[in-house]
Amino acid sequence: MTDKPKDTSDSSAAQRSAPSTAEQSAVSSTGRGVTSPFDSPTEQFPKLTKDLPHTDDELGLDPQVPSVGEDGPEAPPTYAYASIPPAANAPNDTGRLRRRNGESRRGTLDLGLFLLRLIVGGTFLYHGLQKLTGWFHGPGLDGTRDMMDSGGWDHPTLSAILVTIGEVGGGALLVLGLATPFAAGAVLAVILDAWAWKQGMIPDFQYNARVPTGVELESILAGISVVILLTGPGRLSFDRNRGWATRPYIGSFVVLILAVAAAVGAYWYLHGGNPFVGIG
Repeated sequence: MTDKPKDTSDSSAAQRSAPSTAEQSAVSSTGRGVTSPFDSPTEQFPKLTKDLPHTDDELGLDPQVPSVGEDGPEAPPTYAYASIPPAANAPNDTGRLRRRNGESRRGTLDLGLFLLRLIVGGTFLYHGLQKLTGWFHGPGLDGTRDMMDSGGWDHPTLSAILVTIGEVGGGALLVLGLATPFAAGAVLAVILDAWAWKQGMIPDFQYNARVPTGVELESILAGISVVILLTGPGRLSFDRNRGWATRPYIGSFVVLILAVAAAVGAYWYLHGGNPFVGIG
């Protein structure tokens, strides 16, 4: 008895119709049949019939526009984070910057300082010319020396020269607004010595201007000299481009201290005595 040969065509068809192990596992895990070989990670991808595009022409891109990530001299710079452009440099013209900030709007301040300098400087210049030239019914140099001698000054000639130079030079410079700190310091030293001289003539505080020894006028002139020294001459002056014209600071305090020290030293050397004896 011979065996019947197997039908190879039926067996191969059965094998093709029987599900594979991967398909059975996919059915059990998803609950549905595998409809595509891409649904199972173990299946082999079918071979694509068309090659993937690699060039700009194949992708349909403009060859003049660089693609993202392209390196080259024409590639645009990339930034990891958005950046704010740096601020423009501040202008070097401080005058323009002050005008932009509104600091140049001084109103009538410069005009007021000019009138103040004109009045105070003109007053000192007037008295100085009286002593120097004898104008305006003044005593002249000889009369000034005699006045200093009779007033108890130990060196009347030197005293007359110093007071004349201080009044004429300091007064003229104040009117012009030239070297204003030194001009204000000079007239301040002169008027402080005049204040001490008149105050020391008799006891008690001599402020009343109705008496010959009153120091009211000298006190006012000394105070205004200090004001000009601390505020500056303003922009209506020859010192308008100087820092002390509108913004005096440390230099004004130094000149103020030096002027007071010069007045004290000159009075001690040229006259002597304590002008404050009997005050109060």
